[in-house]
Amino acid sequence: MSPRVSRRITIMAPFSRSNQAEGDSVGRSEEAVERFRSGCNCSQAVLAAFAEDYDLDVEQALKLACGFGGGIGRTAQTCGAVTGAVLVLGLAEAEPDPLEPATKTRVYGLVRNFIHQFTERHQTISCRELLGCDIGTADGYMEAQNQGIFQDRCPHYVKDAVEILQSLLSPRRQL
Repeated sequence: MSPRVSRRITIMAPFSRSNQAEGDSVGRSEEAVERFRSGCNCSQAVLAAFAEDYDLDVEQALKLACGFGGGIGRTAQTCGAVTGAVLVLGLAEAEPDPLEPATKTRVYGLVRNFIHQFTERHQTISCRELLGCDIGTADGYMEAQNQGIFQDRCPHYVKDAVEILQSLLSPRRQL
């Protein structure tokens, strides 16, 4: 048995929102897009943009959302920007008690509202449909890479997910 090797994650420098209005979705969406372009998957980019607002360490956020990229584990199912947003909604709104049925019902309602708005903008939350190829297959993944689909389309989905989140989050919670 080999000893466990620990590797520190290189995390981007914190983003400053000091020059932006409280809850500014443009600055936050730009942050998320920059995180995506710097190596985060779509889910990581969305969650990390909000993590510290809800006392979640960015490194932990990156770990939590790691498996949700590529439509959940690169299966081309639910878009990672959507799953990242669902994680943010839970962080932001699952209080005072995340086990209470009323809390879950409130969060479920916000998730449904998010999905409705995302679907209005993009007609789907399916990674496969959003990208126009099945990145769950080797051929589909290579097609997306070769055509620059990740660089061209995914930043728009990340940006829109953050903007929709900003519109849904309670004003008392926006930082």
